Amino acid sequence: MIRWIIIFLVIAIIAAIFGFGGIAEGAADIAQIIFYIFLVLLVLGLLSRLFRR
Repeated sequence: MIRWIIIFLVIAIIAAIFGFGGIAEGAADIAQIIFYIFLVLLVLGLLSRLFRR
């Protein structure tokens, strides 16, 4: 999942350098959403591991 975040951030940076504002904004938004999903899954995984013991 981290790989997808990095891919979309790189796409956003490259699109912003070449002046494609809409594509850069869309890719950055997607990367941000995936990052938040990753954080939620990370916290849930850590909590489930904590309560399993």
